[in-house]
Amino acid sequence: MVAKGRLDGKMIVLDGPLDLPAGSRVVLQVEPEAVRPLPTSQSLLEWIEANAVEAPVLPADLSRQHDHYLYGTSKKSQA
Repeated sequence: MVAKGRLDGKMIVLDGPLDLPAGSRVVLQVEPEAVRPLPTSQSLLEWIEANAVEAPVLPADLSRQHDHYLYGTSKKSQA
């Protein structure tokens, strides 16, 4: 599991909730996030295409149901 967040000076503040029960013990490995600036000669669409990944662990409906996977909302109907 990868969780992202930021350091506020004293504590690590996560960008979102983790799928773990409250009180779970965890081990953290902290690494600064590598920031790759978008070259000015490349459009955002070109950057997305170049950095897109296909992974068997990602759900096939991720783009249609992103709110469900990110925030735990109910899945949208398949209309």
